[in-house]
Amino acid sequence: MPKTLRRALTIACLTVGLVFASSMTAHAELPVPDTSLPALAQAVTAPDSDPAGANDWTCTPTAAHPNPVVLVHGTGANMTINWTSLSPLLKNAGYCVYALTYGQQPEEPRGTVVIPGSSVAGATGSIEESAGQLAAFVERVKASSGAEEVDIVGHSQGGVMPRYYVKSRHGASSVGRLIGLAPPNHGTQWVGGTLPGGSVLTELQGDRNDASVQQTTGSQFLADLNAGGDTVEGVEYTVIVSRYDEVVTPYTSAFLDGPNVRNITLQDACPSNLANHFSLAFDNLASSYVLNALDPTYPIAPCELSLPFVGN
Repeated sequence: MPKTLRRALTIACLTVGLVFASSMTAHAELPVPDTSLPALAQAVTAPDSDPAGANDWTCTPTAAHPNPVVLVHGTGANMTINWTSLSPLLKNAGYCVYALTYGQQPEEPRGTVVIPGSSVAGATGSIEESAGQLAAFVERVKASSGAEEVDIVGHSQGGVMPRYYVKSRHGASSVGRLIGLAPPNHGTQWVGGTLPGGSVLTELQGDRNDASVQQTTGSQFLADLNAGGDTVEGVEYTVIVSRYDEVVTPYTSAFLDGPNVRNITLQDACPSNLANHFSLAFDNLASSYVLNALDPTYPIAPCELSLPFVGN
């Protein structure tokens, strides 16, 4: 066979192979559960496991998405259950994604409800200590990825504790965007005992300086955190809430004031969205607002029914 023909055939075969490989790669996306039920299954069967798509320490950020995304769970939760949907969604969108479980205490405070996914509940220790763990984790992510900044997405306490890290642990230089799903930025009345059964919670908590007490409306921690303004220069803030939040009460206490802030209430765009505090992490509309906050070209999901605790 002549050399020219052999070379042409070789190039043709390589081209076909590359096209096939590219096609396979393009379709090798991680499945994204659209309700909380797979999260519960994953949490029960594989506690303390990384959410799908998270913690690939060989990941290299792209020019399109230069900032790795760090996912920060809420009180009593953990990375395994909190990020079953959002982690693979972000990975499929081309982000380097990382998650941690923080704030675990060897001896659980009395009355703590342990959410499946870990033998010890996360985010129950003091927010100051948890912020130190986040700071160390962010430095590890930066060192591994070569990125100068990360973007943080947090649920509930996961949106408040990073604010402390940014303001009081010199985190502003390491964070580009902070996106909170129902963060009690100005406190919640639920933990403090204004709802039925609250007096029992208060008795169980006592005067401890743990995360639950610190997130209560009127706490000294929140007074210090919000003193001098809600935001820090150089960081973009997004807050996403539901009117049907039963944990952060009133839901408007999540909103931030200041430059570079966007406050979003799901029901303003979609009255049929019934997401509550827990299901915000599994809600298509909320997730689309998260990705849009990271990249304004990402489309907002259409309005559809979303159920409390389950999502859609």
